[in-house]
Amino acid sequence: MYFNNNGKDEVTYDAIVVGSGISGGWAAKELCEGGLKTMVLERGRMVKHGDYPTAALDTWEVPNRGKLTEEEWKDYDKQRRTGYTMTKFTEAMWPKDSENPYSEDKPFDWIRSYQVGGRSLLWGRQSYRWSEIDFEANAKDGIAVDWPIRYKDIAPWYDKVEKFVGVSGQKAGLPQLPDGQFLPPMQLNCIEKDVAKRISEQYTDRMIMIGRTAHLTEPIGTRGVCMSRNRCMRGCPYGAYFSSNASTLPAAEATGNLTIRPWSIVTEIIYDEATQKAKGVRIQDAESGEIKEYFAKVIFLCASAFGSTWIMMNSKSKRFPNGFGNDSGELGHNVMDHHFRLGASGRSDKFKDQYFKGRRPNGIYVPRFQNIDSSTKRKDYIRGFGYQGGGSRAAWWRNVAEADFGADYKNAVTSTPGDWNMGLMGFGECLPYHENRIYLNDKLKDKHGLPTLTMDAEWKENEYSMRKEMMSAAAEMLEKAGLKDVNTYDRGCNPGLGIHEMGTARMGRDAKTSVLNGNNQVHAAKNVYVTDGACMTSSACVNPSLTYMALTARAAAHAIDDLKKNG
Repeated sequence: MYFNNNGKDEVTYDAIVVGSGISGGWAAKELCEGGLKTMVLERGRMVKHGDYPTAALDTWEVPNRGKLTEEEWKDYDKQRRTGYTMTKFTEAMWPKDSENPYSEDKPFDWIRSYQVGGRSLLWGRQSYRWSEIDFEANAKDGIAVDWPIRYKDIAPWYDKVEKFVGVSGQKAGLPQLPDGQFLPPMQLNCIEKDVAKRISEQYTDRMIMIGRTAHLTEPIGTRGVCMSRNRCMRGCPYGAYFSSNASTLPAAEATGNLTIRPWSIVTEIIYDEATQKAKGVRIQDAESGEIKEYFAKVIFLCASAFGSTWIMMNSKSKRFPNGFGNDSGELGHNVMDHHFRLGASGRSDKFKDQYFKGRRPNGIYVPRFQNIDSSTKRKDYIRGFGYQGGGSRAAWWRNVAEADFGADYKNAVTSTPGDWNMGLMGFGECLPYHENRIYLNDKLKDKHGLPTLTMDAEWKENEYSMRKEMMSAAAEMLEKAGLKDVNTYDRGCNPGLGIHEMGTARMGRDAKTSVLNGNNQVHAAKNVYVTDGACMTSSACVNPSLTYMALTARAAAHAIDDLKKNG
């Protein structure tokens, strides 16, 4: 659908985009629609929209009901420890740890996906705007460096992205969580409505709302509405959730300006000493091992936070002996993620005559309510957290542990689905610590013979202090909402497990302390833009993907305008 066979012979383009995930898809769309002949280089296989072979299969149609064997798990030793369920339904989406290793000075769970579309085929789709509070936070707290932009700079790009992506949600009128361009929201179920009502009666600073999610509740173009199958990680044949494959790449392809080359591992940025700009990239063909070079006037690095930084660190020259654009020494530093997997849950005796229809691929959201103003200021930590979660009735398998059988057991599992339960899971902000870093490991090579990454990042005192409040506040809210048997939990998490890795090539106002400027350009080579998670200067507490898309659209407009002015 997208591959231009001439791409093997043509080597010069107006623009090169590295990566085809959430950021890369947006870069491709905007650059192509801006009239630039654009090559997208993707290190993984080709996946076209609709090429989702397991999307319609049921568990009994797959060997072992989709479970991997112990022998198969040997290739996924690090991914297995995360607790994420990898099955035969999604196995093709994840690279093998045995072929793509990384090392750890401190525990880090790196979740990757190598194919056209990248992790846009697998993301959680929660879509929230950052606020002025988030962009000002570093400056006000005296942490790290100040963002070179503010909410007003990105607000119109949030508008643009939301209208194209299709974000369903409700407006809340909160300064810490700006409203956007929303499709009609999905609906809360009965227990969620009840708890939301009680929370609004008990608190003036907290609310429960349906999550803002990149799922269509009304059709957009050729994309259909969400069918509540909740098989999103297998790929959506309806295009109901946003992915590069269903949305941005088809838009780019429609211009006639797009070329995609899969199986293309970008290993270096080629720097031109004479012009003091990048002139292209060097790739290694993932299938043949052949080395090729491609050239362009502008380059967008969208290979994921650590993928883009790996390319920059591996791009060493006389001008950049410590990695491309690394004059500040900040490349690879300031690793961030969201810490989570803790909160509280409780049950209700109410609504036993009610149930829910379908498998809604969305939950509830509780916006941040701490450290927003003087009345909510905490003494034990800075920044804040939000909650995701939801309510449901206990499923039939609650009785399996009893190992019962016969008529009584049959009646128990068919007569009632059990009590309603409600849970809140916190997602907290991580501060940008310089010592949290990644670095190249030349001793451990991947299956292509390329150096790998070593992870050296950890949570610190501010995150651990916040986690105490994340549990206690959740329990208090559920108890005030009238739930019974409320219990807190903390399952723990390593950095990386939130799959929101950020930092490592941060934006900033000063080239001495940052890698990128306010337009996402590398300070020392302004025809290279980095618009994925690597560019982030702080992490906020909301899911970051919508911000990546808005920053990418904004940067692409800047690149197009700059090329028109300066050639």
